[in-house]
Amino acid sequence: MVKAIRVHELGGPEVLKWEDVEIGEPGEGEIRVKNKAIGLNFIDVYYRKGVYTASTMPFIPGREAVGEVIAVGPGLTGRKVGDVVAYAGDPMGSYAEEQILPANKVVSVPESISPVIAASVMLKGMTTQFLLRRCFKVEPGHTILVHAAAGGVGSLLCQWANALGATVIGTVSTKEKAAQAKEDGCQHVILYQEEDFVARVNEITSCNGVDVVYDSVGKDTFQGSLACLKTRGYMVSFGQSSGTPDPVPLSALAPKSLFLTRPSMMHYNQTRDELLGAAGELFSALASGVLRVRVNHTYPLSQAAQAHADIESRKTTGSVVLIP
Repeated sequence: MVKAIRVHELGGPEVLKWEDVEIGEPGEGEIRVKNKAIGLNFIDVYYRKGVYTASTMPFIPGREAVGEVIAVGPGLTGRKVGDVVAYAGDPMGSYAEEQILPANKVVSVPESISPVIAASVMLKGMTTQFLLRRCFKVEPGHTILVHAAAGGVGSLLCQWANALGATVIGTVSTKEKAAQAKEDGCQHVILYQEEDFVARVNEITSCNGVDVVYDSVGKDTFQGSLACLKTRGYMVSFGQSSGTPDPVPLSALAPKSLFLTRPSMMHYNQTRDELLGAAGELFSALASGVLRVRVNHTYPLSQAAQAHADIESRKTTGSVVLIP
C-alpha cells in the first residue's frame, strides 16, 4: 500500500483525502514510478469541482509528476529501474507516492534539471509550447495579449513570446504580480481590477488590436478578449478560472473574421513524436535560459487541500509543487 490523495465526492479543497491505496504491478508496456515531485495545475481544481468529469469515482487527481522508475512491465525495453522520468497529461493519478504509467507517456529528464523544476514545468511548459509554436505560431512583430500573466502558464507565455520577438501585453490582479510579469518580458502590464483592459489594449495598439489572445480566465474576460483582437485575430481560450464563458453566437466572429479555438495539450501531443518534440523544445528553452521557472510554493502531498485553497484564492504566483 502507498499513500495518495483521493476524491470520493466533488466539492471544495476539503474533499481531497489522504489515504492508503493499492497500486499493483506494471503490466505490459507499463512502468511503476516512485514520485519525487508532483506538479499542481488548475486542471486539478476543475476535476475536483466537476467542471471536467473524471472517468472513475473515487479518483486520484493530478496530471504531472517526476519520479524514479522502480519496476518495469514484462518485455519492456528502453526503460530501466533507476531512470528519472517525467510525464504530463494522461493518465490522471499523480497525487500519489507511487503510480503505474504507460512507458510511452513518459520522457527522460535531463540531469541538469531537478525533479522539482521538471515537475513544476512539464504540463505548463508543454502547454506553453503548443500554444505559442503550434496552436498559433507567434513570430517577431506579433502583438499578443496574455491574461493571468503572472500565473503558472502566463509567466512562461510572457517569457517565451518575448524571446520569440513578440510585443507582450499582460493582465494581472495586483502590483506585485505586475512587477513579476514585467520581469518575465511583458512590455505592457494592465491591472485589470483598476483599468478597463479593452480600452488599454486599444490605446497600446493604436486601436489596431492584437494578433492573438491567450485566455485562461474564461467568463470574466472572454467578451473583452474578442474585442481586443485585430481582423483575422486568434482567440485561444485554454482555461476558465473565473467560470465557463457564456455561449458565443457564430455571428460574433463575423465582423472581424475571427478564429476561435478551445485547444487541449492532449490533442497536440497525441503521438510519441509530438510528445518528444514538445518536451525537447521545452528542455532546450530551460537550458538556454529562455524560460526561468519560479517554484514559489511547495507543500507536502498530504497537504494538497491547503495548496488547492491557496491557488484558488490567488495567493500563489508561479508554480506550485507537491512533495510526497
